[in-house]
Amino acid sequence: MFFYPRPRVDIAEVPALSHAGAVLLTDTIHATGLASSLREALAPWTKPLAEHHAAKVLLDLALTLAIGGEHASDTDLLRCEPGLFGDVASAPTISRTLTTLAQDAPTVIEAISKARRAAREQAWALAGDHSPTVGASVKSPLVIDLDATLITAHSEKEQAAPTFKRGFGYHPLCAFLDHGSDGTGEPLAIQLRPGNAGSNTAADHIPVPRDALAQLPAGLLARGGRGSKKILIRTDGAGGTKDFLAWLQRQRLAYSVGFTLPANTPDLLERIDEAKAWTPAYDSEDEGIREGTWVAELTGLLDLAAWPAGMRVIVRKERPHPGAQLRITDHEGMRITAFATNSPRGQLAVLELRHRRRARCEDRIRNAKDMGLEKFPLQSFAQNQIWCQIIQLASELVAWMQTIAFSRHDARKWEPKRLRARLFEIPATLVRRARHKVLHLAEHAPEAVRVLTGVNRLRTTVAQT
Repeated sequence: MFFYPRPRVDIAEVPALSHAGAVLLTDTIHATGLASSLREALAPWTKPLAEHHAAKVLLDLALTLAIGGEHASDTDLLRCEPGLFGDVASAPTISRTLTTLAQDAPTVIEAISKARRAAREQAWALAGDHSPTVGASVKSPLVIDLDATLITAHSEKEQAAPTFKRGFGYHPLCAFLDHGSDGTGEPLAIQLRPGNAGSNTAADHIPVPRDALAQLPAGLLARGGRGSKKILIRTDGAGGTKDFLAWLQRQRLAYSVGFTLPANTPDLLERIDEAKAWTPAYDSEDEGIREGTWVAELTGLLDLAAWPAGMRVIVRKERPHPGAQLRITDHEGMRITAFATNSPRGQLAVLELRHRRRARCEDRIRNAKDMGLEKFPLQSFAQNQIWCQIIQLASELVAWMQTIAFSRHDARKWEPKRLRARLFEIPATLVRRARHKVLHLAEHAPEAVRVLTGVNRLRTTVAQT
């Protein structure tokens, strides 16, 4: 007895497509104008009679990462479907293109960044009321999360180095725009660094938010590209340095940054206990009371003369989860953490909840690793810098597609693995009818209507602008 049918298996020429749902991504490229922006930006690095434009090569690589590929050789997933993805360059041509771009990496990265910014502005305009910038204010700022991650290199790569966790590879620093609880997020900047790059290095932390700010529409920035209190920079204790916070203050940016408490913290906590100054913290889901967690302000008990003016320090104590080991910084069985912010107003519990939500950045990094950040397949450091740009293109295409096409559906929050299984890998056939190509999505596919609705929304939205 067999649980499943056992049909006869052979190979035949059929009009079937394996990644038909990726039409959502190709339509996003059209809707945002990314293809034309990138084509113009990379024209200097494309020979006049070249069969494959450098912009098309990078977009093909980005699409490959978005649908689950890991290497440049995985572009054969696109190459076998010319009716959907057009002409795709061969692996040797892709390699030569990346080599050419890497020879002038800083200028190429700047050109790609400008094209990404133009496409982002168009994507957010198409999103309308669902754009992440809608409602941005001092009270409810646009949040940019900074975080670093370790990437293991399994072979010798240029500038790969031992890491502080006894591994070997790279230590990139990333900036992600947080879409909040209604969406995922999108990368604004990824700075590739050797594995031995420091965690608390202000010289590295400053360029990343600067590049991230350059990706935002001009309307959110002050004159000269400076930030505003409508933008919040959020990071962990690695960014809690005097130089970095001073730079954020000069840029007039709001910040919420992890803070390392001094050695006399137990004495300070006892003074807070005596004053009964603890306030219950909020839960991250419904902003109700979080059991076993309290917050208090520590600013007046600390010597902050060397820190930027207006900085506040808020401390949080929580009962550790069952089985969690206490750390040296914990006090009387309670887990103690703190963060610094220059927000002058707001309930302590609200500010602490806002800071705690930076944990979403870990989800963004995990998703980016699922779209190419997990491995750096190229040899030179400059080539892998270009690879970081391709990763950002892939992640942004997915985020923009979700924001425009699925603004009112849970699919806006789906992660790459689920998007591939439910949307991108939907079966279909491609036929010609009256001089037009028609993509017939399989009616029996669970998300066929969802894909069709998303495509129609992308095309209708563009037609209305």
